[in-house]
Amino acid sequence: MSGTGDETRSGALCAVHLPRAGRPLIGRPWRPEPEAEELPRLGRFPAVQPGQPAIERLAPTSALVGYRGPTACAAAGITYRQLDYWARTGLLEPSVRSAYPAGAQRLYSFRDILLLKIVKRLLDAGVSLQNIRVAVTHLQSADQAGLTGLTLMCDGATVYECTSPQQVVDLLNGGQGVFGIAVGAVWQELETTLGRLHGERTDTGETLIGHDPGDELAQRRNRAV
Repeated sequence: MSGTGDETRSGALCAVHLPRAGRPLIGRPWRPEPEAEELPRLGRFPAVQPGQPAIERLAPTSALVGYRGPTACAAAGITYRQLDYWARTGLLEPSVRSAYPAGAQRLYSFRDILLLKIVKRLLDAGVSLQNIRVAVTHLQSADQAGLTGLTLMCDGATVYECTSPQQVVDLLNGGQGVFGIAVGAVWQELETTLGRLHGERTDTGETLIGHDPGDELAQRRNRAV
């Protein structure tokens, strides 16, 4: 041992002193934080100001709205192969725009897609294409009131048209009609479905964006307005 005081014995505790400026501050006095600058909101949709015209939203049943093949398939629950075959064989062609001239996009009306759904259900019930053609021709000539008040009954071979509940009862009592299609219910279901899908204006070709109230993104956009 030299006795100079510079050595530290092995195992001895050494007190480490932090410089005054480096000591942690405990219980420092509170100072208000500077106000943060408000960030601009992205994706905000401007609200409609008084005096401005409201955004026009056409009903799916409007004659000014058409639907392309993939949308028609999704709404009717059929494949594109079925859609194409029925159009080429004349079972059910689009009334808004056909595939001719070559390269044109087929455009279906609301009533066209309604009939597509009915054809699909009749096929599933085992009705022949020959009888379905007769039913489609008859339904195409009916007006809206006539369509929505119809109930189609079939026994797998023949399609019966009923315009009142009593006719349905009489048909069932006679041992006929084991499968029924309430056209009015199909109409309402399709109107809701097509309201959520994209369409196209038949006069301008403008794309019409579907509106889905249950869509989370749509809800966020609505809250941002």
